[in-house]
Amino acid sequence: MSDTANSARTLDLITLGRSGVDLYGEQVGGRLEDMGSFAKYVGGSPTNSAIGAARLGLDTGIITRVGSDHMGRFIRQQLEAEGVDVTGVVNDPERLTALVILGIRDPESFPLIFYRENCADMALCEDDIDPDYVAAARALLINGTHLSQPNVSAATLKAVHAIKAAGGRVIFDVDYRPVLWGLASKDNGEDRFVSSEQVTQELQHVLPLCDLIVGTEEEIHILGGMTDTVAALRKIREYSGALLVCKRGPDGCVAFPAAIPDQLDQGIVGKGFPIEVFNVLGAGDAFMAGFLRGWLRDESIEQCCTYGNACGAIVVSRHGCAPAQPSAEELRVFLSRNDWPRRLRDSAALEHVHWATNRLTGYDKLTVLAIDHRAQFDELVEELGTNNLDRVTDFKELALRAMAQVAENEDGFGLLADGRYGRSALESAAGGGYWIGRPIELPGSRPLRFEGGREAATILADWPLDHVVKCLVFYHPDDPAELRAEQDRQILSLFEACRATRHELLLEVIASKNGPVEPDTVARVIEHIYALGVYPDWWKLEPAVDPATWTAIEQVIAARDPYCRGILLLGLASDEESLLASFSAAVGNPLVKGFAVGRTIWVEPAMRWFKGEIDDAAAIAQMAASFSVLARAWRDARQDPVS
Repeated sequence: MSDTANSARTLDLITLGRSGVDLYGEQVGGRLEDMGSFAKYVGGSPTNSAIGAARLGLDTGIITRVGSDHMGRFIRQQLEAEGVDVTGVVNDPERLTALVILGIRDPESFPLIFYRENCADMALCEDDIDPDYVAAARALLINGTHLSQPNVSAATLKAVHAIKAAGGRVIFDVDYRPVLWGLASKDNGEDRFVSSEQVTQELQHVLPLCDLIVGTEEEIHILGGMTDTVAALRKIREYSGALLVCKRGPDGCVAFPAAIPDQLDQGIVGKGFPIEVFNVLGAGDAFMAGFLRGWLRDESIEQCCTYGNACGAIVVSRHGCAPAQPSAEELRVFLSRNDWPRRLRDSAALEHVHWATNRLTGYDKLTVLAIDHRAQFDELVEELGTNNLDRVTDFKELALRAMAQVAENEDGFGLLADGRYGRSALESAAGGGYWIGRPIELPGSRPLRFEGGREAATILADWPLDHVVKCLVFYHPDDPAELRAEQDRQILSLFEACRATRHELLLEVIASKNGPVEPDTVARVIEHIYALGVYPDWWKLEPAVDPATWTAIEQVIAARDPYCRGILLLGLASDEESLLASFSAAVGNPLVKGFAVGRTIWVEPAMRWFKGEIDDAAAIAQMAASFSVLARAWRDARQDPVS
């Protein structure tokens, strides 16, 4: 392909084919019948590879259909968040999004059931293919499943001809699932090979149009029409001059750019990595993404094999397919050393890189209205003698409306609300595009305790995944050793629960209530928490006007966790003037993304509203006015442009 043609491309890669939702059994080591809960992930081989390629830095799009249903919206939202172009994703109002239920029984058994009867992605047709969109990509990835029915086969071939006419390249992932060709019983979706002359013939039709063909040994067998791998490769070579890549699991892969030798190992061998297999599902899709990262950048075949094998090794160590795909930074870290544990998921260092570099939403700025207070509202209601806690719930709904009024259509606004009195506000905020935080600590507890006296993991099992877990801990580095040890145990258990349940963690530290605060006091607490092996996504810290305090904090976070999302300033019921002064002191620190302030904004209107002195509209207006002043002041201090 010429340099001129390359420069006109808007995408590196478009994938075409299956797109569904994986419901992954969370219990490992038993039958699917015995699994009691399931994690929901995006699935489908081309979709997994699209996400994997996007994470590795390729500009990627996808052509598929999803249902006009909750699961279809979930797929679209996830793809958009991952940076995958969804121009080619068609909403199908007549069909439901495909589902797959699957589990991990043992290293050799992965029970899998496809729910794909008349599903959306198998209704893809020629009319869904825009030749101009396809032609704008450098390469098109197709898969065998979408050659199994006339309509999807016709759509695939239309896309193939469009990209070939534009000088692009075609990649073929054999992706053979006998059950999807009607060759295995519906409860045997994990079957990888059933011989079929008809399937072989259908697959071979596309071979002359391919530039890269990738498959496992079983897939090479079906593609070549024989179970001797070398003989099957030679048959494939009769149809295509493409680069052939045979995946061999833990043994890595072998690539054949030209004639097929007498033995597999006489090809270009890409060695595998000695990683324990936890879950093979999705490893091939990761291999494809890794291989294409190199191949589409014209790197050597050997380097492409290394990328592919490394990505596959990373994914076989984890639960899930799409969410297990590595980022470019994670791949770099993995390849930078060769002493990883065989049980790769036991590496806290790599797991943190995976988590931190694959978070889906970034925040340059964050302006949060904090209405998560519980004890303060209990005191307010008691003081006023209303004895009507339902009114607290109503007031917190008004606070959400005040925040939304200030936010309008601007990004970077959020709400911090509790599940006790703020549940309806949390429910109303869902889907609004806001950052949502939620407290888990028992108010005022020291040592730290969690709401309701329960363990953190039990509490978080009920929370939506987009709720950031906020935990306030009263911690001073000079606290008694016994107290610090108890606090440490709770913080560590919370962090582990957050990672297990896929929730981000905002750790709020208040040191000033339990001892003198020097410029390095908070930095010492942060350093200690990192030493525990705890890596909060966010820190929420007391305002400080001393630049030395912020310098110390920034140095610790930069050294310990360069992937940290950032810091939010808390208000501590400070008056507006004090808060504005703290903004000026903190704004120069790039880690400080904004603030989460509450009592400064809501205390006065709450008092007046509960007394009946103002109505709902006036309470909303007063809170919105105060919140707007702070938001504008922060924006001005940062010199952000007005949107």
